[in-house]
Amino acid sequence: MQRVAAAALGVLAATLIPPLLPQGDRASAQGDGEPAVEEPTAQQADEEQANGQQAAEEPTAQQADEQQAPQQAAEGKPAVRLARATWDTGWFQAEVYRLLIRMLGYPVEGPVTMENAEFYAAAAAGEVDLWANGWFPLHDSLLEEFGGEEGSLQRVGTQVDDGALQGYFIDAATAEAHGIANLGDLADPAVAALFDRDGDGRADLVGCNAGWSCAATIDHHLEAYGLSATVEHVQGDYSPLIAATVARHRAGQPVLFYTWTPNWTVGELRPGRDLVWLEAPFPSLPPDQASGLGRTSIAGLPGCARDPCQAGWPPNDIRAVANSDFLAANPSIRRLLEQAVIPLEDISAQNARMVDGEQDPADIRRHAEEWVAANRTRIERWVRSADPDAAPLDDPGRQEARPGGVLRAAARALSPYVIYTDRSYSGFEVELVRLVAARMGMQAEVYAVDTVAKQIDDVTRGVAGVALGGVAITGLREEIVDFSLPVLDTGLTILVPTRGGLGTGERILVFLRALGSSDLPWLMALFGAAVLVAAHLMWWLERRHNPDFAIPYLKGIWDSLYWSVVTMSTVGYGDKVARGTKGRVVALFWIALGGLVFASFTASIASSLTVSELRGGIAGPTDLPGHRVATVAGTSGEGYLATIGVGPVLVDEIGDAYGLLARGEVDAVVFDAPVLRFHAAREGGGAVTTVGPTFEKVQYGLAVAQSDPELRERLNLALLDLIESGLYGQLHDRWFGAY
Repeated sequence: MQRVAAAALGVLAATLIPPLLPQGDRASAQGDGEPAVEEPTAQQADEEQANGQQAAEEPTAQQADEQQAPQQAAEGKPAVRLARATWDTGWFQAEVYRLLIRMLGYPVEGPVTMENAEFYAAAAAGEVDLWANGWFPLHDSLLEEFGGEEGSLQRVGTQVDDGALQGYFIDAATAEAHGIANLGDLADPAVAALFDRDGDGRADLVGCNAGWSCAATIDHHLEAYGLSATVEHVQGDYSPLIAATVARHRAGQPVLFYTWTPNWTVGELRPGRDLVWLEAPFPSLPPDQASGLGRTSIAGLPGCARDPCQAGWPPNDIRAVANSDFLAANPSIRRLLEQAVIPLEDISAQNARMVDGEQDPADIRRHAEEWVAANRTRIERWVRSADPDAAPLDDPGRQEARPGGVLRAAARALSPYVIYTDRSYSGFEVELVRLVAARMGMQAEVYAVDTVAKQIDDVTRGVAGVALGGVAITGLREEIVDFSLPVLDTGLTILVPTRGGLGTGERILVFLRALGSSDLPWLMALFGAAVLVAAHLMWWLERRHNPDFAIPYLKGIWDSLYWSVVTMSTVGYGDKVARGTKGRVVALFWIALGGLVFASFTASIASSLTVSELRGGIAGPTDLPGHRVATVAGTSGEGYLATIGVGPVLVDEIGDAYGLLARGEVDAVVFDAPVLRFHAAREGGGAVTTVGPTFEKVQYGLAVAQSDPELRERLNLALLDLIESGLYGQLHDRWFGAY
C-alpha cells in the first residue's frame, strides 16, 4: 500500500511501470506474391469499348480486394460507442482506449462525455458500450443501481490498481502554527474560523460538485465526525474553486479543500511540502461503500501526521466499465481491456501538461498517441493476445449534440474577460453573453472549467451552448467548433515595472539611452547647425570693427561659437556683444529663435529621460531581445517571443508572471493586451505599466457547436443588434476604454 500511495503522488513513478518486452516484429498479413492478370481478348476489348469502357481502367482482382478490405473490416466489426467522464483529468485514458480499440480493427464513435449516472444508465440500456473512467468502490452504488441483478454492466480489467487516492488537505503553515493534523480538529470553532471565507463562523471546505459521488461521501463525513455545525461543504464549479484555492495558498492565506489523484492540484501543491494531509477521526463511509471500510488506513502518505494515515477514503481502482452483452459479442475487446494498464504517474504527467497549456482537444489526442508510441511493444502484445488478426481502422468521427434551451456558457476564468469572485461571475465576455442571451430571449447560465479542451468538449456534446473567456479563433479550433462573429479584436502587449528612484550609475545609463532615443539625434543635429549658422553670420558682420570677433578666422569663429551658445541658452554673460547695427539685428533674431531651439532640445531630453525611466529601456517589441521576458506557456506570446529570438520564462498562469516582474526576476511580461492593461489599471497599483503598441493581432469569439448553425446565426444576429444599438460600444468602453 505504501508503494501505491507514493506512486499516486508521482513520488515513486518507476515502481508502477511493468517491464517492457523486447521489440517484436509485426506479423505480416500480406501474401508473398501477386496473382497473374490475364490480358483481355480482342472480343472482350471490343465489347468493353462498345459499352464505353476502357479495359485499362478496370482494377485487378487483387486491387479490388485491397480497396474493399477496410470496408469489409468496418462491416465485419460494429462501431464501438465510447464514453468518457466529465472530469477532463480522465480524458487521456479515454483517448488511449480509443486508440487501443481501433488497433483491434474496430471503428470508434466518440468518446462522448457523460455524467456518472448518465453513463451507467445508458450503458445498462445498451445506448453506449463502455468507458475507461470507473472508480471503485466509489462507483459501486452506481454499478449496483443500474447493472442490477441482471448483470447488464461489468467491470473489466484494472487500468490503475488501488492507486486513485482522495483526501482532505490544509496548508502546511496553518497546520504547523495551530497544531492541526486531524479533520476532527475543525470541531473547535476557533480552528474552524481560520478557514472561514464568508464570515458565517464555519470553515469553508472546498469539496465536490453536487451530483458527484464524492459529494455524498463528504457530506457523510461531516455528519459522522460531528462537523456540520463548524464546517461548510462549499460546492460549485470545482475548477474555479480549486484554482482560487491555489491562488489563496500562493498569497499565504489558509486553505482547506478536498482533492484526488490523479489530479494536477497535488502536483502544484505538494503534500509534505506545501500541504498537510488531514487524518479522519475514524473510518466511516456511506453504506454503499461499506466494502472499503477496512482499507481507509493507508501507509506512506506524505504530509500525514501518522503512518499509516487514516485518510477516511479507501484507495480506488480505476477500471473500464462495459455493457455485458457488448463484451459477450466482442470477446477480443474483453481480452484487450483485461490486459490494459496505464501507470498512474503517466496519467498525472499528462494532466500536468494539460494544465501547463497543452489543453486543446488536439493536444489531448496527441498525448495519447505519444503514449501509445512510447509503449508500442506492450500494446502490440496486448493486441496480438486479444486478436492476432486485428487490423486498425480510421476513426469515423464523433456525433455531436445540440445545445438545450438555456444558453449555458462554459467559461475559462481570465480577467477581464471572465472574473470569478464570491461564487459569481463578471467580466467583459460574461456581461456580453448575458446581453446576447437577452436579445435571443434566453437566460445565460455561466459555469467555469479549467481548459480550452473542456470548453470545446462541453460545447460539442451540447452541455454548453457557447464557450467564452478569451477563446482565440484559430484554424485548429475551427476544425472542431464554429465561432460567432469576433467579440473582441486584440493582440499582445508588454508589461514593465514603473521605475522608482535610480542610483547614479543607473541614471547615467538612462541618460545615455535617452540621448539615443527617437527625436534626440535629429534635434541635436538641428541645434548644432543653428549654432554654426548664427556664429558664422555674427563673425562675418562684426569681424572688421569688433575685437570680440577677431580676425583671423580660427580665433574669431571660436569666439563667435561661444557667443552663439551662451546667447541661445539665455545665459549671456555680456562679455561678447554685437556693436554694429546689422550684428545687433542678427543678435536679437538669434536670441528669439535660439530660445525656441534650446527649449525644444531640453524638453525632448527631459521627455526621453522620463519615458526611459518609466519604461526601463523597453518601449516596444523591438526592445525585447536581450531582456528576460515572461509569458504563459502554450499561448501566442510564447510563439511570438520564439520568432524574435527571445527564450521566454514560461509560467502556468499570468498571475505567476506578475510575481516574477514584481520581484525583478524578469524585465517584462508579454501577454494579451486587455489582460495586461486591466491588471496595470486595476491591480498593479501604479507599480507596472504597459508600453508599446498592440502586436500579433488576434480575434476572440464565442465558440459554438458545428452541429448547430442555427444557434451561431442567432448569436451573430444578437451581436450585430448590440453593435448597432451602441450597447456593445458602451460595454467595451466600460471595460477597456480607460486603459
